[in-house]
Amino acid sequence: MSLNIRKSLLQLIFSGAYMKRWNDRLRPAELIEIDKQAHKMIIAWLLCRLSGSGRSQAERIALEEKVVEGGIFDYLFRLVITDIKPPVLDRIRADPEHYRLLAAWAAGEIESRIRPLDNAFFLRFKEHINNPEAGGDAADILGAAHTLASAWELRLLLTVNDSFDEEIKDIGKQFRRRTDAYAHVPGVPGMAAVFNGRAGADAASLARPPYPGAGGSPPCADGRNSGVGGGQPGVAGSGLPARACGPETEYAAAARFAALCGRLRFQKRWSQVPRIPETSVMGHMFITACYAYFLSMSLNACPARRVNNFFTALFHDLPELLTRDIISPVKKSTAGLEQLIRAYEQDELQRRVLGPLAAGGCAPIADRLSYYLGLEAGSEFQECVIRDGKVQAVSFAELQSNGNRDELDPKDGEALKICDILAAFIEAYTAMRNGITSDQIQQSFWRMREQNAGRKLGDIHIGALFMDFD
Repeated sequence: MSLNIRKSLLQLIFSGAYMKRWNDRLRPAELIEIDKQAHKMIIAWLLCRLSGSGRSQAERIALEEKVVEGGIFDYLFRLVITDIKPPVLDRIRADPEHYRLLAAWAAGEIESRIRPLDNAFFLRFKEHINNPEAGGDAADILGAAHTLASAWELRLLLTVNDSFDEEIKDIGKQFRRRTDAYAHVPGVPGMAAVFNGRAGADAASLARPPYPGAGGSPPCADGRNSGVGGGQPGVAGSGLPARACGPETEYAAAARFAALCGRLRFQKRWSQVPRIPETSVMGHMFITACYAYFLSMSLNACPARRVNNFFTALFHDLPELLTRDIISPVKKSTAGLEQLIRAYEQDELQRRVLGPLAAGGCAPIADRLSYYLGLEAGSEFQECVIRDGKVQAVSFAELQSNGNRDELDPKDGEALKICDILAAFIEAYTAMRNGITSDQIQQSFWRMREQNAGRKLGDIHIGALFMDFD
């Protein structure tokens, strides 16, 4: 095995932290491309799980693998075409010849970064961007997730733009039509009701916890309590409806979980250290997930393991939604503090995430999330397989030799921790390159570089990646 991940690919994935979304609108908070991509993939995972009923394990893995790779391909394409507004891109797509030229140019820009990773991966990227609608169920899931994540952003924008921006009201109507087009995808109608239905919420209500028992339920449009979190009046003329009162919509618990995850966009990492660019917890999770998928390919991981590694990394900092970002030196500063924090995180996860999901009819989603977060194994960074229906912790060597099979539903631990560190390392490196010379940034950078310079993962010399950054 060899490590074929290039420094340029890692930096390209990170570069989405610079890209501001809706930059022609008044924004109550910065909306960043990398955060939107993370939110999109969280929603896509939920839709995958909701669509998985009746599928065999092999069919489910194949669907999730197409969704993961399609999401990465969409992001890479988005990074290349940068500031082309969606209406302009739609017009380009309407002309096959013009779109073919754009796709060919994008593939040329990306090729040197991803072909060394895996030639077949690069060819799948080319096929995807040339035929973005040819993915069947995976394309529908990604399209719906893209629209819903954008609708979540739109409801923020409406709070400050509605009184003077006529165009944004038309955008709301377009989003409603787009979500209606994906109504056949299980879970989309419920998510659209939660995401679109809260479009008119004010800033205070957007911060309100969306679960019963975790902050209460806001009133419906007619003033009555909805019984479910997040019911807010629509904005007049926006095209986005008020939440209907009465029984919960189908899959509403999953929809509210997706909306709750969106709050990780606002939570900044290294909160007491100036950095350019700033990164949120949500953006960091997506960066780590992409790195985890690339490293899984270098490890010749089976499809289930690759998919599990991506989604485990995508959720690995989810508890920080409940506890905020507690840096490692603080966790390790006092004996027993790290264990105490983890126990509190698990209690809050059960109360505010896993419990409501299970109570809302989404117990399989809660169980899967528990597996990703390592609640039975003791850590999200513990290698695991599932044998006879039970989670079993294994070593990396055992996972690589005997556990690398789809039927064991394996996921990595140490490899994901390496990707987590690598994402933080590149945050520090980029800040330094952009002129931030605080002691905290420099000390963190050199500490991570020296601690990982000789690191190996099986036969792969991970330290080479860290030493590429000087």
